[in-house]
Amino acid sequence: MAASAIFILDLKGKVLICRNYMGNVDMSEIDNFMPIMMRREEDADLSPVVIHGSTHYLWIKHSNLYLVAITKRNTNAALVYSFLYKLVEVFTEYFKSLEEESIRDNFVTVYELMDEVMDFGFPQTTDSKILLEEEKARTLHIDADNHTSSGATPNNATRGSGSNLC
Repeated sequence: MAASAIFILDLKGKVLICRNYMGNVDMSEIDNFMPIMMRREEDADLSPVVIHGSTHYLWIKHSNLYLVAITKRNTNAALVYSFLYKLVEVFTEYFKSLEEESIRDNFVTVYELMDEVMDFGFPQTTDSKILLEEEKARTLHIDADNHTSSGATPNNATRGSGSNLC
């Protein structure tokens, strides 16, 4: 499949969450998406794949959100759409409803889930039951580590400056 990046946008095109999986696409490419969509909507020419130069935008609309996958490669569009709909399903399982507010309120969990469901642009585990079990196991492991650590300061994990988050 090889999706370079996944974006979640509000209805105005503002980026709520994004994850750059491959690093081969300029993250500002998403700025082209909404103007193209507005033009196409005026012309009644909406299509599920939008191409701008060498960038392909594969998108779905759910509630008040756009989920957009960007790729520079010739990719399997059916697999990308299957993944995007599965992502909606996973987020809905976690947050009860997928809308702008639930993304904003749970952005840390959204990033963690986006890291779990895709690796280097290729889908991984998208079964919400498995993801929930992994989260429980990770929480139990963290709790066990906190109880056994003898240091005076807590274990704080920080992302390096080379992070591929927006």
